[in-house]
Amino acid sequence: MQISNQRIGKDQPPFMIAEMSGNHNQSLERALAIVDAAANAGAHAIKLQTYTADTMTLDVTEGEFVIGDANSLWKGQALHALYQQAYTPWEWHAPIMARARERGLHCFSSPFDETAVDFLETLNVPCYKIASFECVDLPLIRKAAGTGKPLLISTGMASIAEIADAVDTARAAGCKDLVLFKCTSTYPASPENTNLRTIAHMRELFGCEVGLSDHTLGIGAAVAAVAFGASVIEKHFTLDRAEGGVDAAFSLEPNEFAGLVAEAARAWQALGCIKYGPTAAEEKARLRRRSLYIAEDLAAGDVLTPLNLRRIRPGHGLAPKFYELLLGRKVAKTVKKGTPLTWDLFE
Repeated sequence: MQISNQRIGKDQPPFMIAEMSGNHNQSLERALAIVDAAANAGAHAIKLQTYTADTMTLDVTEGEFVIGDANSLWKGQALHALYQQAYTPWEWHAPIMARARERGLHCFSSPFDETAVDFLETLNVPCYKIASFECVDLPLIRKAAGTGKPLLISTGMASIAEIADAVDTARAAGCKDLVLFKCTSTYPASPENTNLRTIAHMRELFGCEVGLSDHTLGIGAAVAAVAFGASVIEKHFTLDRAEGGVDAAFSLEPNEFAGLVAEAARAWQALGCIKYGPTAAEEKARLRRRSLYIAEDLAAGDVLTPLNLRRIRPGHGLAPKFYELLLGRKVAKTVKKGTPLTWDLFE
């Protein structure tokens, strides 16, 4: 499949997405700097989130509208206030996307309701990303898929049945190019809860490209995901965690993201194919193996013994597997010390 002119698949290096989220800290200047930093770090795409506090939740400051999880980064905050802090003003989308185009980045967004899809269509985004919490919002998936553009769906918390509903809805609405993301919807996520083996199973089960939307700290899980067949990697991205931001705690800084890009590409290159025996690059190294060599000057008729027949490097002589077979045999000609053993010495 392709997003714009970018091919995506197991035969391509991983497609690397830097998720800006709310790390712009309500500064357009910072948002544009994040785009520049993502491009410098080697990202292929920068992703936004398109919503307002009112399209996400109700302006209620009690009960379930206040985050009560003691382990949450946002404990005690009302949902409406949190989304008001984190959202990307819609009027910023055009200049951010323009900067991304200047820097050679694909730029797209996660819409959180139908009005966001309508708005993003006016900006001609190349694809849509459905967030994990919206994986069960089938009307939203239907709306985004109806544009005919590639669809990326995160599956954090979703059961197989829920993922199947999302996939069936997307395909029925016209989606031809689909990426499912293995995702763990905790912030940050722990490696123990990441379950990367699901990636290969998900690819086989749903017959589509699969990636990792990664909330773990560091780059280890994302690099490992490539070995399990992830063709797309998404990580939250910030200029400097020390400067704060709603998602800064589990976001990568530019030098870290650059490391991820490099290591993910190396991991993909290392996958190769099922291969035994020497590669073309190893042919010369075969001569550094052990083989059988004459270790003393011998005359015709001398018997081979452990003293005059050695298994040593380099590898120009007969293979060591013939050692026991040849002990006790007589050489048929004069042989100098340092001669690789060959069958014609016994003629």
